[in-house]
Amino acid sequence: MLGTGTPNPFPERSGPGVAIVVNDEAYLVDFGAGVVRRAASLSPEYGGEIPGLAVEKLNHAFLTHLHSDHSVGLPDLLLTSWVAGRDRPLRLFGPEGTASMAKNIIAAYEEDIRYRLYSDQPANNQGWRIDTSEVTQTGVIFKDNNVTVEAFRVPHGSWPDAWGYRFTTPDKVIVISGDTAPSERLLEYAKGADILIHEVYSLEGFQKKEPRWQKYHAGNHTSTHELGALAVKARPKLLVLYHQLLWGSSHETLLREVREIYDGEVVSARDLDVY
Repeated sequence: MLGTGTPNPFPERSGPGVAIVVNDEAYLVDFGAGVVRRAASLSPEYGGEIPGLAVEKLNHAFLTHLHSDHSVGLPDLLLTSWVAGRDRPLRLFGPEGTASMAKNIIAAYEEDIRYRLYSDQPANNQGWRIDTSEVTQTGVIFKDNNVTVEAFRVPHGSWPDAWGYRFTTPDKVIVISGDTAPSERLLEYAKGADILIHEVYSLEGFQKKEPRWQKYHAGNHTSTHELGALAVKARPKLLVLYHQLLWGSSHETLLREVREIYDGEVVSARDLDVY
């Protein structure tokens, strides 16, 4: 868990980011603020135990939707990994608009890229590039020897393109919701998963919000009881809560509320947790 946060700048929670690591290769889903430093902290160079999270090895990234809290770390992911030694383009997958975002980030940092390439500083001419694929339909979007990645649409307010992802590895199926209201399509892809990583908001905290915010969150996100009902049908081996909207409640409150509906194994993730 590279970040479990929300748009709110809580110092102990980086922006949303999950790394699925298979055979020392990392596949990132979303890249909020702080994602690269979180990855670095879990890598051997900085005292961690996961070689696949070495910053120069961050080669694959999947974006669920274009909200800033999920994507603001893209310049960091692109440029810091390049400076650290990544020598091939970043493979980037995301909804319509992702290619434009990538193109404009490169334009914004054009002078930095030019200086690093043509000054005395050693730099390769590939790691700053982005190979972007926009996700336009449900189904398999990427496959290599480690993972098969399927994309499926999720309802996130008025966003026309918001996606969840299902990763099938040699020994696990991992499903990541992204930001979503309750979704039958997500349920279809999550049934029987080894790990379901799902966003959530606290019902106790929800009662403290003013009516217009309650309307917004009810149409864009998933409550603890709604998630519990989905998990009853999906029966993942492990349900991981992330992107938690607490609003003054606690992780313990989230777990209690989910468990009022669902009796399976559930945890509320903190940054840097490993499952």
